[in-house]
Amino acid sequence: MARRLRDKPIREIAKDLGIAESCLRNWLAQADTDDGKREGLTSEERKELAALRREKRRLEVENEILVPAAAYFARGRTSSQKDLPGRR
Repeated sequence: MARRLRDKPIREIAKDLGIAESCLRNWLAQADTDDGKREGLTSEERKELAALRREKRRLEVENEILVPAAAYFARGRTSSQKDLPGRR
């Protein structure tokens, strides 16, 4: 819509839409990126990057839990194996 109203200043268009001028400029810049007219991450790439960052953080948290748990159970198994019949 803002591109069709280019005869009006961005400041005026933003005011008509009830948003900040910087917000409208960011939207127009992202639209240019999505259309291949400008370098940068497309909206789809940004979504994918955000999802990958969330997944990475989830895996880091799981790893923080699992590494000590694995060490705990490994110690427990080693000591209990010594107590099994036939083990010396």
